[in-house]
Amino acid sequence: MTTTPVKPPDLRDFYENPAVPVASGTPRSRRQARMLAEALGPATADGRTRTILDIGCGDGTAAATAAPFLPGHRIVGIDWSQDALRRARTRVPYAVRGELTGGGLPFGSGSADAVLFSEVIEHLVDPDAALDEIRRVLRPGGHLMLSTPNLAAWYNRALLLAGVQPVFSEVSLRAIHGRPGREVVGHLRLYTARALREFVAASGFEVVRLAGAPFHGVPRPLRPLDRLACARPSLASILLLHARRT
Repeated sequence: MTTTPVKPPDLRDFYENPAVPVASGTPRSRRQARMLAEALGPATADGRTRTILDIGCGDGTAAATAAPFLPGHRIVGIDWSQDALRRARTRVPYAVRGELTGGGLPFGSGSADAVLFSEVIEHLVDPDAALDEIRRVLRPGGHLMLSTPNLAAWYNRALLLAGVQPVFSEVSLRAIHGRPGREVVGHLRLYTARALREFVAASGFEVVRLAGAPFHGVPRPLRPLDRLACARPSLASILLLHARRT
């Protein structure tokens, strides 16, 4: 009897699983929104509504958190996961399906004023192509607000010295091995502050600012130290980068 081999699940199947976390922490979303609001200025300044694309919007939590800081601006959520989009549409007025590779985003060149890219780049197979597509849809001088976990976070430095797999890094899509934590979230790439700056600059952007944000998964007794580390982004849990399209 011949049996057809079962195809193992790919990354698309992984992210369509409702059990996979698709929301970023609220503190980092607020910090990112404040940075973008400062960069864009009030919507009434010139009477023009600006379009902000939240690429990889997940369940819409980051966009909904950012909205009060960006009154008068239009925020559009974009994700490839239909399950995530169903949840996002309960939080944001506009949520559409799109992806950074393949056919690209469903927006014209230079049509966006800003892009929110929260906790996405660490999940990508081809981050170079992703930043190329983001640069395409941004107008010249448009803003990129990117956040990603920091490989060189203060506690990861200590874990590596102890021979322990760093937090945020993963060796399997099925289970956690060799590091603290319980959730598998599909991280493929991790960046230090220096690597992120260099990578974004090489992709056709001018880095304006790099800031730090805390991580909600840090044990409660260590959270004051995690917040303190934000003063030095190279040690912070989360990297928040503001860049402009050249």
